[in-house]
Amino acid sequence: MTVWGTGSFENEHAAAFAAEVVQDGAFALAEAFDVALDPDNDLLDAEEGHRALAAAEILAAVLTADTASLTDAGLRAWVQSASAAELAHLRPTALEALDRVLGPGSELPDLWEESEAADAWREDVQRLRAELG
Repeated sequence: MTVWGTGSFENEHAAAFAAEVVQDGAFALAEAFDVALDPDNDLLDAEEGHRALAAAEILAAVLTADTASLTDAGLRAWVQSASAAELAHLRPTALEALDRVLGPGSELPDLWEESEAADAWREDVQRLRAELG
């Protein structure tokens, strides 16, 4: 897994997910949250955790009309054309997915704990949670 920063899109999985959202729209967001919350998964792997974080970041951008955290031009265009009213129902699911990403059944916290940037990563996820909450 290639990670170059603590931000939601600073890893290869989230960068690839951006293209999926541009192609599949809101369906891709809902699917990322559903996978993260699948009760049959005892462990949320890093890839799915990154995708859930990226989906939450995209949803927050749609709901707040702030695309500053989005690095992909195609994704920014999609977010600007998306309807906040039509996606607002995803907010509770996104918050649950963020809780799962931060929880004990998730691989990402363990991976970040081995890094000097662990606190920065957690702060960024908490910022995202606050934007959605």
